Amino acid sequence: MSVNWRNIGLFAIVAVLIVWTGLFQSWNSALLIVNMGLVSAIMALGVNMQWGFAGLFNVGVMGFVALGGLAVVLVGEAPVREAWAAGGVRVLAGLATAVGVVAAAVVLYRRMKPGRARGLALLAWLVVGFFVYRWIFDAGVEAVEAIDPAATGFLGGLGLPVILAWPVGGLLAAGAAWAIGKTALGLRSDYLAIATLGISEIVIAVLKNEDWLARGVKNVNGLDRPWPVPYEVELQQSGRFLDWAANWGFDPITASSIVVKLSYAGLFVVVLGILLWMSQAALNSPWGRMMRAIRDNETAAEAMGKDVTRRHLQVFILGSAVIGIAGAMMTTLDGLFTPGTYQPLRYTFLIWVMVIVGGSGSNWGAVLGGFVIWFFWVQVEPLGRWLMELITAGMADGSALKAHLLASAAHMRLLTMGVILLLVLRFSPRGLIPEK
Repeated sequence: MSVNWRNIGLFAIVAVLIVWTGLFQSWNSALLIVNMGLVSAIMALGVNMQWGFAGLFNVGVMGFVALGGLAVVLVGEAPVREAWAAGGVRVLAGLATAVGVVAAAVVLYRRMKPGRARGLALLAWLVVGFFVYRWIFDAGVEAVEAIDPAATGFLGGLGLPVILAWPVGGLLAAGAAWAIGKTALGLRSDYLAIATLGISEIVIAVLKNEDWLARGVKNVNGLDRPWPVPYEVELQQSGRFLDWAANWGFDPITASSIVVKLSYAGLFVVVLGILLWMSQAALNSPWGRMMRAIRDNETAAEAMGKDVTRRHLQVFILGSAVIGIAGAMMTTLDGLFTPGTYQPLRYTFLIWVMVIVGGSGSNWGAVLGGFVIWFFWVQVEPLGRWLMELITAGMADGSALKAHLLASAAHMRLLTMGVILLLVLRFSPRGLIPEK
């Protein structure tokens, strides 16, 4: 197999840019770019599975990322025993009632003959079931949220090792993808886009408003770290570590932060390597060739006996699961879960830019796009500020134009993302690493 030196050169350029950041800014900043670049690359891999493999237009990436973050709270946080004692059982009973009402409605719909009687029976059952569900559920929620709302006010989680939340995040996202896919797949692509966008906004709205689940906009702080990532305080109290830091010329605070980020980077590289290997194997398998055939011409694939809707559902679930894993990894890295920060610009638009710039249908392109776009997303604002200061250096301090230009530096991110996207589409319309 021939070595593609062009692709290697592109990754080398990104590595040089990160090293430049470490040398001229700080190694903490450089490693933060590396870690978030790895997480972004995994998100881009998930979107690339859906769009690059099958042509599915998912505009709800944000919702799947948030579900991954929720998994970290549900798995890693210790249970709040007082909240469980006050209303936890009633909350679970309310949720079970809602599931039972929906399941019974489905059975009723299937067994009754079509007509007015079925419609009235379904309506009556759902209305009664809704009020019963709210009667059970609301009392439990009020009791849970009344338990020390400043510090807890939620049920907590299972208290398990936080690294288990990563596959659970994938499962939560896959479950949501199954529900969306069973409803919207098989329709036109614009309907899928509308469905994913709407459901992602619903997910965020639920996370913001249901305090019993994950404290809503009060946020969950102090999430545990996965093994073997240490805490900075533990390192700073170790005599051996202090000696090592002194030998390398680092102060203990900076050195401990670098070690923690390197530990996260090691874990993230392992996860990215596994997912990339699996994605490449899937792409080059008969299943991958079938998916690309369906993407290129659904009518011809159906004529050859392929179940297009079923295959679309498969790849939609797989891609969403990967996005959910990345969302759990990002929340673990941050150490907190903040539903109010999930915005479509950051967690949908930016991920799509990564896929398009890297190369739709190319797994290596998705990884490269994740690093390139995240690097510029982080660095454009300080570089824009420096550029504006250079341009306005000769202007008077009280100049309105100078003040306007300096204030405009904060908007350089969006401008730069647009310029990068336009340049790539103009000079490399299939992306930096095109699909073969």
